[in-house]
Amino acid sequence: MVQPVPVPVAYGPLLATLVLALALVVLPFAAQALGQPSLVPLATRALIYAIAAASLNLALGYGGMVSFGHAAFFGIGGYVVGILYQSFTADELLFGLIPGTNQLLLTLAAAMLAAGFLALVIGALSLRTSGVQFIMITLAFAQMLFFLFVSLKAYGGDDGLIIRRRNILFGLDTRDDTVFYFVCLAAAAIMFWGIARIVGSRFGMVLAGIRQSERRMAAMGIAPYRYKLAAFVISGMGAGLAGALMANYLRFVSPDMLHWTKSGELMIMVILGGVGTLLGPLLGAAALVVLETVLTAWTEHWQLVLGPILLVVVLFTQGGLRALLRRLGGGR
Repeated sequence: MVQPVPVPVAYGPLLATLVLALALVVLPFAAQALGQPSLVPLATRALIYAIAAASLNLALGYGGMVSFGHAAFFGIGGYVVGILYQSFTADELLFGLIPGTNQLLLTLAAAMLAAGFLALVIGALSLRTSGVQFIMITLAFAQMLFFLFVSLKAYGGDDGLIIRRRNILFGLDTRDDTVFYFVCLAAAAIMFWGIARIVGSRFGMVLAGIRQSERRMAAMGIAPYRYKLAAFVISGMGAGLAGALMANYLRFVSPDMLHWTKSGELMIMVILGGVGTLLGPLLGAAALVVLETVLTAWTEHWQLVLGPILLVVVLFTQGGLRALLRRLGGGR
């Protein structure tokens, strides 16, 4: 009888993920022990941007949809938190129907629903095109929303909206930076786990097939439009979650969250970390946040230094930081 050949199991990626997770859990305590408490808010911001970048990566890296309008979903998530908090403090109904709230779970859910509905509307229209037309339509929608919120004086207009206190989560003191860090870490863990499940599912395989050849998938009887729209909506909901967390982190929301430059930042994070990789957006977000912080303290013309660094990483790593780390670890 022919004995079956055992298939080798790749323990490297699993071990690396566990080490990364442990490092993120230990980070706040290590920062306090080293006398660097400012590292905790910095890591929190990186985690929030990682959620937004991972959401964009689902559409861009796995679905082949180059969206330049994800700032719309990121910003709308932040404004949902700010508007609900304003209605709560004023003790009035939003649109005469919806009561305000300062409960984190409710505001996060509302932000994701609002961003998902917006992604459904934008995706239903823009996904009928492709290529440059798709990029420009998503960009146009984001800029329309940007100018809309600039003109809404009831919500601060160009000055933005102040959130006096972070939303409440059970009995936790979310005003404490370490507590809020772990809230964002839990949200990021759930987000990355969900994306991993989606990518590894039949839906994810169909989405990968559509990215490679939409015409072939259509010839097999699969409707690419429906799958792409579903992925776009999920991606928008993830960006809305990140925007809601960022509004709580900053205790402030402004139209800048909706500007096209924010979409550019998210795309840079995805490309820097590695397009179409699970942990690439996390690495890209952390690298960009750290580089921006360090270079800003060094010179006011920090963009001039950041640009060449990004070019070197993108051109010579052949797949971003995730591919570079994999090669350094002996992987292909």
